[in-house]
Amino acid sequence: MGNPLDAVDLRARVQSALDAFLDHQRTVLAELGSDVDDLVAAVSTLASGGKRIRAAFLYWGYRAGGGPDSDALVRLAAAMEVFQAAALIHDDVMDDSDVRRGMPAAHRTFAARHRERGWDGSAERFGLSGAILAGNLCLNWTEELYATCGLPGAELARARRAFDTMRTQLMAGQFLDVVESARPWAGLPEAERVARAHRVIRYKSAKYTVEHPLLIGATAAGVDGDALAVLSRFGLDLGHAFQLRDDVLGVFGDPDTTGKPAGDDLREGKRTVLVAHALAGADAPGRRLLTDLLGRPDLDTAQVAALREVIVASGAVDAVEKEISVLADRAREALADAPGLDPEATAVLADLVRATTDRSA
Repeated sequence: MGNPLDAVDLRARVQSALDAFLDHQRTVLAELGSDVDDLVAAVSTLASGGKRIRAAFLYWGYRAGGGPDSDALVRLAAAMEVFQAAALIHDDVMDDSDVRRGMPAAHRTFAARHRERGWDGSAERFGLSGAILAGNLCLNWTEELYATCGLPGAELARARRAFDTMRTQLMAGQFLDVVESARPWAGLPEAERVARAHRVIRYKSAKYTVEHPLLIGATAAGVDGDALAVLSRFGLDLGHAFQLRDDVLGVFGDPDTTGKPAGDDLREGKRTVLVAHALAGADAPGRRLLTDLLGRPDLDTAQVAALREVIVASGAVDAVEKEISVLADRAREALADAPGLDPEATAVLADLVRATTDRSA
């Protein structure tokens, strides 16, 4: 079975659309001189990789509504990847991450350029400033790509509400994550910890990864009523499952595959559903180890391995894997009930359930 992300050669076409768009932006910025080359390069580097999941859900949401394939549709789908670039650049700043997709994070690259050139002031502050501006530029470019993609104005107007909601809720969802990382978990019951982690998943990941791109495409194509509600349920369940898989990979993933250091989420101290279950299910020594080590940026390989053992022994991995399976099944069931949607598109969407939950990166 082929990868549904490559159906209709979508990933390659999205890349071509991104390359053409960034080439255009280089001409727009040419009059500013070479000093801004690093700004576009940071976005271009990030935009040259990735699974193109958000682009795929927008594309197939539109096709599910009976909309035809077109270069304009692919350009609209590419807007999701520019938005994703903004989220990743800003997320790496907030998490103080060193690596993204196997390469230095944008703020680290900007800081390295500062040091290489022997410039004045703090390289780290320069790096953070450059990354914030690069992410902001991506937000602006997301709007530009949406407005100029080439689809009929009436279709873009129908989808505008979902597009605007996606951008607003993601920014607030990022802030929820910041709040949750600062608000104490000590003494909270497992159910509340899990509920808090799920709220972050819903607004920081699930909606903007699957539900909103899918609804942007579907509403542009004219889907409404019961069919749109079904797609929304499908998108939310699958988006949750996708992020839960991401949380497992953040602790147990292979760095050569994920492009992130082993156990990076443990060093960042991310308060995930996996960690909530581990704190509840671990024995007393295991809880002490989790409490003492989680969030320490200097964790070594042995400490990461010890935390992994505690998490597995606590039953947290089994609990999260079961939840992923339940959510994926619910997404498939919802899609099977969708009335009046294009069968070819819904078949690809069903295949995307597997591609987004049975993954190693």
